[in-house]
Amino acid sequence: MQSIFCLVSLLSLFSLCLSRPNAELTEDKQALLHLVEKLAPSRPLNWNATSSPCTSWTGVTCNSDHSRVIAIHLPGFGFHGTIPPNTLSRVTFLQTLSLRSNSITGPLPSDFSNLSNLSFLYLQFNNFSGPLPDFSTWRNLSVLDLSNNCFTGTVPLSLSRLTHLTSINLANNSLSGQIPLSLHRFPDSAFVGNNNVSLQTVSHSKSAKHRETALFWVVVAAASVALAMFLVFIFVCWSRKKKGDSFARKLLKGDMSPEKVVSRDLDANNKIFFFEGCSYAFDLEDLLRASAEVLGKGTFGAAYKAALEDATTVVVKRLKEVAAGKKDFEQHMEIVGNLKHENVVQLKGYYYSKDEKLMVYDYYTQGSLSTLLHGKRGEDRVPLDWESRMKIALGAARGLTRIHCENGGKLVHGNIRSSNIFVNTKQYGCISDLGLATIMSSVAIPISRAAGYRAPEITDTRKATQPGDVYSFGVVLLEILTGKSPVYTTGGDEIVHLVRWVHSVVREEWTAEVFDLELIRYPNIEEEMVEMLQIAMSCVGRVPEQRPRMSEVVKMIENVRQIDVAVNQQPSSENQAKCATQTPLTT
Repeated sequence: MQSIFCLVSLLSLFSLCLSRPNAELTEDKQALLHLVEKLAPSRPLNWNATSSPCTSWTGVTCNSDHSRVIAIHLPGFGFHGTIPPNTLSRVTFLQTLSLRSNSITGPLPSDFSNLSNLSFLYLQFNNFSGPLPDFSTWRNLSVLDLSNNCFTGTVPLSLSRLTHLTSINLANNSLSGQIPLSLHRFPDSAFVGNNNVSLQTVSHSKSAKHRETALFWVVVAAASVALAMFLVFIFVCWSRKKKGDSFARKLLKGDMSPEKVVSRDLDANNKIFFFEGCSYAFDLEDLLRASAEVLGKGTFGAAYKAALEDATTVVVKRLKEVAAGKKDFEQHMEIVGNLKHENVVQLKGYYYSKDEKLMVYDYYTQGSLSTLLHGKRGEDRVPLDWESRMKIALGAARGLTRIHCENGGKLVHGNIRSSNIFVNTKQYGCISDLGLATIMSSVAIPISRAAGYRAPEITDTRKATQPGDVYSFGVVLLEILTGKSPVYTTGGDEIVHLVRWVHSVVREEWTAEVFDLELIRYPNIEEEMVEMLQIAMSCVGRVPEQRPRMSEVVKMIENVRQIDVAVNQQPSSENQAKCATQTPLTT
């Protein structure tokens, strides 16, 4: 009997341990639902009672076992009103809270003192008012930004006792009085724009004795700082002139203070516009804080992989030489952003200002077709097998077909290349970077690998056509078949254009010499490779009118091998009929 009692007790304890994290997450969930009910955002937010905050809620991050919410990032969601008590304060494991660039009013709730785990607090560019809170319980606070609000009163002494504080910004409020001495380590810019805020003076006699000496060294220090700033200014101007990539350097460094690169007046022009249904919740400041790496530099700009503070990873395309004005740019982004197809990399958002134009995409972990084909050639290389190449080619063809059907059959990609084709979760190709040719300046592409994709009739990047896209896709097919780049050099430094080389080999009936040696190991695919070669050759024909439409290319590839005809959301036969009536030969 005693053993049975012990077993029951152990099972009860085990059940309690299992249910407790779920109960705590439920408490966090109810608290956040109560918050958005009372503080309704103007921008759609996908929080609801039927889904888990840890897996699908926009702007919410949980701990590793999904038992508690630890971060909330909701900048620029259009929150209006005051934060109701007994909401955020119940999310007691919260470490990061970002509600900047909203329209929240009223004081900070007094029960915020319950957030003892809070380390990062971003509430700038709101309309908070009233005195600053008591910071005594926020012993882990590392970054505090309450700038550009309406806070009044003095800076509390409790703020100066936060030993982990590494960054503070109280600028542009209505604070007054003296700043605690221990906060003097932060720059004056953190306190500007307030009412008669002054540095707290030292009251003991030593300060009076050394006042003149201190004044002397202050003058010396100020002169040194001025000289240093002048030299930095000269260096920055020289660097910009030489490299012309200041934004990229800021993005890559990841440690540049946003206040140095973003205007203090955060208006709509300084916010990233996200399309409906997008779950991303970050702004330009988040992007500038992100750690980033260059993925590549292409015809229309450079692409960066950006890892944000909340562990979100995105691709940011920084455009160069944009010819379109703000209105035309936004209209074109609407066309591109509303195109949804599983074989087209969806545009998630964009940013437009006078100096910068950015586009935001999902990050594809497997990389581009270019990387899969040409990266890490050698003994330890994992070759791209024929089945994978076929699926990538078919997916990319379907995606380009869908693009050509958009906007009344007038949309053109203009930059089809293997570096703009990625692999989705179903292992099919996806087209990225679409539709930029029509909004870019008339700058000729230099002689490089990109030139190998251009149809012979294309002399200007803004004169992109759908037959030109077909030609470029044909070059991609040749890359898949040969494993060679569109323009490459031989051992004797001879420059070889892939299309010309393939034409010469086929003309001499040495077709077997065309194919990538990595494909030779796969049995019973010779006939399929020859058929794909014939499709590619029809796409790269010199006469634009004699090239097939992309809908026809899809059908031809499907006939080579019945991989998955039903993979598209819309049957290929319907696509073909639709594009046959809508897609013009040129646009």
